[in-house]
Amino acid sequence: MVTYAHSLRAGVPSAELSVAIQTVVEQALDQQRLVGAVVLVARNGELIHQQAAGWADRESRRAMTTDTVFRLASVSKPIVCAAALVLVAQGRLVLDQNIDHLLPEFRPALADGRPARITVRQLLSHTAGLGYRFFEADTEGPYAQAGVSDGMDGSGISLEENLRRIGSVPLLYAPGTAWGYSLATDVLGAVIERVQGVPLNVAVRQLVTGPLAMADTDFFAPCPERVATAYVSGAPEPHRLAEGETVAVFEGTVGIPYSPGRIFDSQAFPSGGAGMAGTAGDFLRLLEALRQDGGALLPGELVAEMARDQTQGRELPAAPGFGFGLGFSVLRDPELAMSPESEGTWRWGGAYGHSWFVDRAQGLSVVAFTNTLYEGMSGRFVTDLRDAVYGALEAGL
Repeated sequence: MVTYAHSLRAGVPSAELSVAIQTVVEQALDQQRLVGAVVLVARNGELIHQQAAGWADRESRRAMTTDTVFRLASVSKPIVCAAALVLVAQGRLVLDQNIDHLLPEFRPALADGRPARITVRQLLSHTAGLGYRFFEADTEGPYAQAGVSDGMDGSGISLEENLRRIGSVPLLYAPGTAWGYSLATDVLGAVIERVQGVPLNVAVRQLVTGPLAMADTDFFAPCPERVATAYVSGAPEPHRLAEGETVAVFEGTVGIPYSPGRIFDSQAFPSGGAGMAGTAGDFLRLLEALRQDGGALLPGELVAEMARDQTQGRELPAAPGFGFGLGFSVLRDPELAMSPESEGTWRWGGAYGHSWFVDRAQGLSVVAFTNTLYEGMSGRFVTDLRDAVYGALEAGL
């Protein structure tokens, strides 16, 4: 395995930026919307802000640090998508190739029973016709009835068995005809396994996290004392996430039955869409490598393809102005999105309480990992942090 570690230069911190971000973080902590957070900001390849605040574990008074390990949830997706694209760069995987020859046992059909063909590109862009169990209205939904794992529960099954269960459920739409956030990255993980010839955790290490020296990012966390405890937003303060506790992401959905202990189970199947843990610094390494045209990890033309809206102009639910690339959302219309971000900005998050974005026009990469769901993923904190960063930019950061 070749290592081409991408290192950030130490930049000169901006007092304007630091004060603005610290104010947002302190407000979220003081108002008990967050328990703890790590925020990193890089501009033009220089780390210009790094901050750890609050508690990694409130009950034991363990302070948050910049090297705290977090359960990544959907922050896993761009890492696993990057692994697939490394295989594309190597000529071992083709974006518009059907996956049936790689996963001949995975043959989901349309609702009327007609066969369907899914491509690698459709898995990467969430246009494959798949769904998520946690989007279903109740426990009578087809994914729930099939026993499908969303990758964050303590299911005790193998990746192969989960694929069998996913494939037993009719597709929600013909591949390529709509967009729907889904278990596609878990299926992509199985594709990566077949091509690389090793389990997904090993493949991702060989293809991405090893070469980028993301030493603390994996599907298993060997040091529980370094891992942030997960909390759930609530009044008067967030409560500690219990093993098996179900928390709905959106009103009217059945929600996710979380297993915070899953990341300590080395036998848990590697969920490409939700199963990794890592540090904010590790993830910033990946974002910066991609922002700078892939570095030695990927050729620039593949990074451009990642950053291109693959939805054919379709709107993402509850996200006006955004399309989706190969692993993350892409801002199509800042005015429609009511965002100060530049057109083409990449963004996504993670259910355990994370958000991140890359504004290539501004040379900007921002990572905000928290241990509080869902405030750190989709709450006021996310918008306040974004606005603080751009406010400092406008003031001449």
